[in-house]
Amino acid sequence: MEKLGKQTVKFNTPPTIFETASIVGPKEAEGPLADYFDKCLEDEFWGESTWEKAESKIIKETVNTAIAKSGIASDEIDYCFAGDLLNQCISSSFGLRELNIPFFGIFGACSTFVESLCLASVFLEAGAGKNILCAASSHFCSAEKQFRFPLELGNQRPPSSQWTVTGSGAAIVTKNGTGPFITHITPGKIVDMGIKDANNMGAAMAPAALDTLITHFKDTGRNPSYYDVIFTGDLGYVGKEILIEMSETKGYQIKNNYNDCGVLIFDKENQDTHSGGSGCACIGSVFSGYIFNQMKAKKYKKVLLIATGALTNSTTVQQGESIPGIAHAASIEL
Repeated sequence: MEKLGKQTVKFNTPPTIFETASIVGPKEAEGPLADYFDKCLEDEFWGESTWEKAESKIIKETVNTAIAKSGIASDEIDYCFAGDLLNQCISSSFGLRELNIPFFGIFGACSTFVESLCLASVFLEAGAGKNILCAASSHFCSAEKQFRFPLELGNQRPPSSQWTVTGSGAAIVTKNGTGPFITHITPGKIVDMGIKDANNMGAAMAPAALDTLITHFKDTGRNPSYYDVIFTGDLGYVGKEILIEMSETKGYQIKNNYNDCGVLIFDKENQDTHSGGSGCACIGSVFSGYIFNQMKAKKYKKVLLIATGALTNSTTVQQGESIPGIAHAASIEL
């Protein structure tokens, strides 16, 4: 591998995203992408006594589904990179504690899934393994409980708020394969524009997405038209429009081939999801379900995947802190 410019890594033997799996909750099952997910749940508990236990079950079963679909034995998987939104990443660690695979619990907020792809790619290129499992999860009810308000309060949600996706996405990345290949990664910097509104995460994360987007183009010498589609993670409708406008001011026209996973996963008008989806499972499930399917069918051959995250928690919000953003990018190509 080689370093390009300030932040980008180019892989000389690009790893393959060999197989994926995704499981989503009932609201996501009512959305426009339902047919692309491996399993759609009928309720948020899935037979468990708490939302947190349900989320752990979701990531566990998503990972097991990915392994089964791949045909790769679990003892042939060298490492697992996984994370979620809950304190100390308990959904991942509790859900995957019986996996018996060396485990890295990672946190990048809603950018965690692409962060895991970035780290797995570096490990594989460095010769540290042949097969690596990447996964991320989130749950609307557990996230609301931790970050905002107890659901029992029935707080009114402002139009700029987003709906945390209940679900999980998992991918098995291999050293050898026929693609789709992870050819470049551009890890992001922490960008903080001073936004404090916890109900407007799209505005808080959009500047980080812009920073990574522009850095990727400068480092690689590419431009937006190189890609069939550019996908951000979960900026939602508000953040998507902000990113389009800010990109234009910097001389980059992305409107024609850009979309956001938080926009795609729900039907805004019929599902009352306001600004769209968010959470680790937003880009995790949309990529592992819809985008990967489109690439395998060769409808997309060059995709720039930019996962965005808000690096905040309930304590910092209560203490009046701003919301720093992060965005990690992976260039995925056939």
